[in-house]
Amino acid sequence: MIRANHLVFSTRFLLEVISLKDFLMPSKLTKYVCVFLCTLMVPWAQAQDAGAYPNRPIKLIVTVPPGGAADFIARLLASKLSTSMGQPVIVENKAGASGVVASDFVAKSAPDGYTLLQNSITTHGIGPHLMTKLPYDPITSFTPITMLASLPLIMTINADVKAQTLPEFVTLAKQSPNKLAFASSGNGGAPHMAGELFIAATSTALIHAPYRGSGPAVADLVGGQVQVMFDGAPSLIPYITTGKLRALAAASPRRNPLLPNTPTFAELGYPSVNVALWYGLMAPAGTPPDIIARLNREVNQALKSSDVLERFASQGTEALGGTPEQAASYVRHEFDRWSPVVKKAGIVPN
Repeated sequence: MIRANHLVFSTRFLLEVISLKDFLMPSKLTKYVCVFLCTLMVPWAQAQDAGAYPNRPIKLIVTVPPGGAADFIARLLASKLSTSMGQPVIVENKAGASGVVASDFVAKSAPDGYTLLQNSITTHGIGPHLMTKLPYDPITSFTPITMLASLPLIMTINADVKAQTLPEFVTLAKQSPNKLAFASSGNGGAPHMAGELFIAATSTALIHAPYRGSGPAVADLVGGQVQVMFDGAPSLIPYITTGKLRALAAASPRRNPLLPNTPTFAELGYPSVNVALWYGLMAPAGTPPDIIARLNREVNQALKSSDVLERFASQGTEALGGTPEQAASYVRHEFDRWSPVVKKAGIVPN
């Protein structure tokens, strides 16, 4: 309020100095005064706009097509935020190039809080190390808002594989190097990298069989064309419960609530095999801190609501949340973590 009063006083004083003739035939002094007034008005107008945030719909850009875990999380969050923030939060799916299309769109959008990115392990963890050049910087082109959710991976095998436990499978794999194949939803994805971590941790040799998506990979795992796969529990549990697949270990710090009898890799002596499909929320770099704070507050509140927690639990998903600083640290850690894994796996960047 004091700043606004000061602005009004300064404006009135300067206008008294300038005569009507000056406006009609502007001198250098008049031009300088007008420029000065404009510089005073810009931060005031920005402050007014930020104070009214949001005053129009917000776009939440998702890096994958509709359907699947990422889209489910984004739409659930958008519904909660639309109610709490008083403006529609619209999910836009911009799939392509492992998240590069969506990420580039957000990175180049106005930093005003109206275009947000649901980032992930693909866009800000593994993906940047699979490409020789990106049209943006994964770290400096964005401002983290908070983490959203984590979907830990499960290692499963076809029920016909002669192993009942993870130690038995490791023994079998060592006895038959390059005879067993592990499926993934595609080269460079989290399931692929989980398999590479497993190979490194157990000193085994498995054949990687990349598919175009999780669906066909799971189908061939059930059919016995491949023997092993890392994926989220929701896609695997229907086949585990019917005995067509066998869960060996959870690639997470804690046991998966949907499979409480399945031990973690850490329990079995392989703590490095810890992989989850994680998702966060980011804005373009330069977004005002007060807008970031507002979004952080609203999202954390949504993630703590009972209906969101129940929906997440039904999908084996863990709500995360936290501060922007914690999100920045998490993303930086994941970005640094996957570079040596990609190199060791021999994946050549495109």
